[in-house]
Amino acid sequence: MLVLTARDVRRALPMRAAIEAMKMAYAALSDGRAEVPLRTRLPVLPHDGLSLFMPAYAHAPGGEALAVKVVSLFPGNPSRGLAYIQAAVLLLESSTGVTLALLEGSSLTAIRTGAGSGAAIDLLARPESRVVAIFGAGAQGRTQLEAACTARDIRTALIYDSDQDKALAFADEMAGRAPIPTDLRVAASAREAVENADVICTATTSTTPVFVDAHLRAGAHISAVGAYTPEMQEIPAETIGRAKVVVDSRSAALAEAGDLIQPMRAGLFDEGHIHAELGEIVLGRKPGRGSADEITYFKSVGIAVQDAMAAELAFRNAVSMGLGQEVEF
Repeated sequence: MLVLTARDVRRALPMRAAIEAMKMAYAALSDGRAEVPLRTRLPVLPHDGLSLFMPAYAHAPGGEALAVKVVSLFPGNPSRGLAYIQAAVLLLESSTGVTLALLEGSSLTAIRTGAGSGAAIDLLARPESRVVAIFGAGAQGRTQLEAACTARDIRTALIYDSDQDKALAFADEMAGRAPIPTDLRVAASAREAVENADVICTATTSTTPVFVDAHLRAGAHISAVGAYTPEMQEIPAETIGRAKVVVDSRSAALAEAGDLIQPMRAGLFDEGHIHAELGEIVLGRKPGRGSADEITYFKSVGIAVQDAMAAELAFRNAVSMGLGQEVEF
C-alpha cells in the first residue's frame, strides 16, 4: 500500500489535471456510471464534532475509481493547534478491492473542491472574466483562487474575510504564485469585492448571505462551496432566484445545500429551478451560459465521486513520480 502525505498529494494532483478529472467525475455521476450513496453523518456530540463517511465508485472513460473518504470537522481543533478539517482517503483497486493507497485527505479535499469550482468556472463563466473575488481566507479559499486562475486569465483577485489579518496573510502568501496574479488585494468590504468581480468563489461557514444581491454585477459567475448543511447560507436567495442554477448532484444539493433549501422552504422557488447538474453540461445534454449578462451559480456540497477520481489520479501520478512510502498491509 502506498501512503501519500499532504505534500505528496499536492505534488501529485496539479490543478489543471484535477479540473479535468472533476469534469470526468461529474459526467460519470450524471451519466449513471457512478455509485455515490449520500454521505453518512456521525455527530460526535461531546466534542461538538462531525465525521462524514463518503464511499464512491466511478466508471469513467479514463478508467475506474473506487475509494472511501472519512472527513471530520471539529471546531475546537484550531485552539488545540490542529486543523479544523481532518481527513483520509482509502483508495481500492476497482477489480479486486485490494487496498492501493492511503492519502492525506484534507489536502485532497481542498484541491478537488477547488478543481470542482474550476470546472464550473471553465464551463459557465464568461471567457473574458478577469477579476475574481474570494470569500473566505482559509485552505478552501486558497484552492478556489488557484482553480479560478487556472480556468480563466485572471488579472486581479480580491480577498474578503471577516478576519482581516487572515485576509492579509492570505494575500501575502498567494500573490504571484503561478497561475495567481501579483495583483492580489484585500477588500475592505463585501460590496467592494462583489461589485468588481466577474467570478465569485465563496468558501465560508456562514449562516447568513456573505454579500448583498444588488451589489452583484451583470454576467457574474458564482461558485459556492460552503453552506454544506441546511442551516448554512452564503448566497442571497434573491441571487439564486434570478440565476441559472447548476449543482454537482441534485440529490445531494437538495438534501444538504442551505443556499437552496432555505429559499425553497420559504416558497421562493422549487427544485425545478435547478437548471442542471454540472455533469449534464459536460456531457452536452444541457446548455451552459446563455448570455453575457446572465448570472450563473454553481452549488457544490462535495460528492464522494470527486474524492475517488482525485485519489485515483493522485495515485497514478505518485507512482510515476516516485512519491510516497510503500508499506506492507
